[in-house]
Amino acid sequence: MKKRLIPVLLFTLLWQAALALAQQLTIQTEAGKQTSLTRADLDALPHVKITTSASGTSATFEGVTLKAVLESAGVGFGEAMRGKRLASFLLVEAADGYRVVIALPELDPAFTDKQVVLAFLKDGKLLDDKEGPYRIVIPDEKRMARWVRQVTALKIVGAP
Repeated sequence: MKKRLIPVLLFTLLWQAALALAQQLTIQTEAGKQTSLTRADLDALPHVKITTSASGTSATFEGVTLKAVLESAGVGFGEAMRGKRLASFLLVEAADGYRVVIALPELDPAFTDKQVVLAFLKDGKLLDDKEGPYRIVIPDEKRMARWVRQVTALKIVGAP
């Protein structure tokens, strides 16, 4: 009995470690500093809920603003957003290699009222494997091309 239990426990531990790694989000600042955030780190940030009706279907997403996520990794907004910095952008990368860009001023409340959300819940449930563990949600966009699924990395790219 004990010999059978050890492989099961080992498998369980390895599976939990793999899940934890899969839920890590890497953030890279303009200076190249990398920060890895876990789901627990994101849970510590203020949560937002938004309801969208994209693709003819209504859904409620819950997560954190991208601004809050980036600030937790040391990315500055507000008064820091001027001059060349206004041409900086966020490169969002997904597990399947899909990538999109979002201009940093699009995330700053000094420039817009729009909230771009890093979601981890949809209609009160964790995002499924097809969408999660994290997804970008940008309310009121006509096309959902920047609603990146399976987000793995956020990189700040400075203007040349």
